[in-house]
Amino acid sequence: MKTFRPVIGVVLVAGALWVIIGEQMSGVSADAVVNAPVVTVRSSTAGNLQLPRRPLGAHVNKGELLASVDDTLADTTRLNDLKMEKTIAQANVDQIRGDLNARRAQRQTYVERTAIFRQQRIAEIETKLEFAQARLDRAETGDTKPDAGTSKATKASAASTEPLAQLREDVALLKISLEAAKKGVFLGDGYNDAPNSEQRGLELDGEITSLEVALAHAQSRLRALTDRSARELTRVNTLSTNSIMSPVNGLYWENLQADGVAIQRGDSILKLVDCDVSIVTASVSEGIYNRLHVGDAATFKLASNGSTYAATIARLAGSGAASIYQNLAIAPSQKHLERYDVTLLVPGLKSDPEVDCAVGRTGRVFFEKRPLDFSR
Repeated sequence: MKTFRPVIGVVLVAGALWVIIGEQMSGVSADAVVNAPVVTVRSSTAGNLQLPRRPLGAHVNKGELLASVDDTLADTTRLNDLKMEKTIAQANVDQIRGDLNARRAQRQTYVERTAIFRQQRIAEIETKLEFAQARLDRAETGDTKPDAGTSKATKASAASTEPLAQLREDVALLKISLEAAKKGVFLGDGYNDAPNSEQRGLELDGEITSLEVALAHAQSRLRALTDRSARELTRVNTLSTNSIMSPVNGLYWENLQADGVAIQRGDSILKLVDCDVSIVTASVSEGIYNRLHVGDAATFKLASNGSTYAATIARLAGSGAASIYQNLAIAPSQKHLERYDVTLLVPGLKSDPEVDCAVGRTGRVFFEKRPLDFSR
């Protein structure tokens, strides 16, 4: 037993030295800060700036209203011209539609008159044919006794002998006229085969067709002017009132303009921190820096709660890397610039609700495995 005690002591001392030296000699950053890109929001139009009250550091969501710019001098000349043209086009459509409705009403009246004329004309021819047929029948049978319903002139005519040929001709002609009238053709001497109402109705059909074509053309022009007016109105509204929305989910970081001031197109209004990108900036010694490569795995330990997060080296900027911090929220210290700059991606910071967008929090980055990593 006494023999093993020195051995056990040596092993314990060696293990302790290995842990101490391994922990101290492993690659570790001198400082590390949670950082994020800064987005500068600019105005797309000129005008008076309206900024809602919002404290610095407040969370903003993507698409949230940040500010508005009102331009009272926006050019509306083209919009006014289009409105006038649209009004004239609408009046033209209304006029053509009114004329078309009037023609259609007249056409319906002539249709009804034509139907009445045809009905009465057929009745007239049928009556004449009936009496002519009766006279022919009496002449062919030798019966000269007049009908009780005939006039005195007809009775006198019936008393005499009528030529059969003439009577037969009258009956035949009346039958032809009746057959033609039933087909819509009216025979007679000195006038057309259609009544005046039907002829006027045909003329109105041509006028109605022309008005329908003119109405379709006028409506097409009105629709085109309506579309152009809508686009011009959108353009004028965009120029006169421009709503500036947040392009990212982040923090209200810096105010560059005062509420109510007049700004020009392209002027910077405010700055936002993009919380959708979680990075850590750190500085290391030259010896550690020369052993690192982009894509190497690392571990970031947050100083506030001791939580550790998996990280990946994204950029090795070297010493004096002040220019790369121009678009980042946290600028480097003078001591940081004297060492060698390393940027890491830490996606776990975004998924942890306790430290979401924890810009400015500090910690340390470990680039190599350490003896006590299993205990962490």
